[in-house]
Amino acid sequence: MTDLATLIAKDEIRDLCARYMRGQDRLDHALQLATFWPDATTDYGIFKGSGPAFVDFAQELLATHSANQHLIGQHLITFDSDTPDRAYGEVYYYAFHRIVEESGPTDMVISGRYLDRYERRGGEWRFAHRTELVDWVRKEAAADSILATDLAACLLGRHDTQDRSYDRAWLATA
Repeated sequence: MTDLATLIAKDEIRDLCARYMRGQDRLDHALQLATFWPDATTDYGIFKGSGPAFVDFAQELLATHSANQHLIGQHLITFDSDTPDRAYGEVYYYAFHRIVEESGPTDMVISGRYLDRYERRGGEWRFAHRTELVDWVRKEAAADSILATDLAACLLGRHDTQDRSYDRAWLATA
């Protein structure tokens, strides 16, 4: 693969990972599903099975949360020496989850890495396998009551596809 083809492939793979995270955070089932090949496999510890079945599991689980935000950190991508249509990745993530417990709103932060196998089929990169490793977790009472006082005028994001980021007509004229 040429240097230019490698750069383009890496950019396409990074975009794939961003779409996966957006699909999770906005509860956009179709978007997240489109990041996996139909025969993809996963192992998240709490779930092991096909990529499409994981999407169903994750969407149902995350719908019970008040908010989620997954941030992607460094992303190491290497290509299979036998085929330029297969690559491997290690992606660091930082995942914020607002959950509601009996004691009230709770923040759970999970930090770890994804170990991925990507395959390009018909010119498109998707996950062929994704494993999630958890490096650490922190859980504590929510501490953002300032949003109701000092920062009450802030525009708040939504945990679904009604989030303003989906409104291209608004953004085109903003």
